[in-house]
Amino acid sequence: MSRQKVPDRVADGAVMIVGLGNPGPKYDQTRHNIGFMFVERLASRWRLDLSREKFKAQMGTGHGGGRRVILLKPQTFMNLSGQSVSRAAEFFNVAVSGIIVAHDDIDLPFGAMRLKCGGGTGGHNGLKSIDALMGDKNYFRVRLGVGRPQHGDVSHYVLQRFTALEVAEIDSWLDNAVAAVETLMAEGLKEARSQHHRKST
Repeated sequence: MSRQKVPDRVADGAVMIVGLGNPGPKYDQTRHNIGFMFVERLASRWRLDLSREKFKAQMGTGHGGGRRVILLKPQTFMNLSGQSVSRAAEFFNVAVSGIIVAHDDIDLPFGAMRLKCGGGTGGHNGLKSIDALMGDKNYFRVRLGVGRPQHGDVSHYVLQRFTALEVAEIDSWLDNAVAAVETLMAEGLKEARSQHHRKST
């Protein structure tokens, strides 16, 4: 059986952009919720309302980056994120390669941003859930680096809020990620990587 080719361009039709995180004030502004913060930044830039609740998610629809878009913030808790993603994708008839998922990544230093399509989950429970319920890994990912702790437990670290020094860098970091996704949607993965990949803030 031939190996499926990994897409390098976002599929035609509607684009669904998902930010991963955990719901509730306890987790607000934590490292694990940078995906939520990214989708909120997109909504602000594109002037879309995220107050609608459907598919166990907060969502908004409209146009952004020259495309019809669905923005999604699953409210299931991280390890069940695939429930929201799979239901919304089916309802809106979004191809797997029309899905872009933004998530925290402990394997990248704070402030780094990388784009990819397909591949492994890096142990991320939200991606594991999406892979399991979509049955296809060839969606695009926005990897937002939060780094690893020098000491202590990683799971505790990602549930902590950003430090004051980190908060000061978040705006430029997210703005670059937004620009990267707009380029990805318009020109493809190679061009978006060339223009917007960054090692750290």
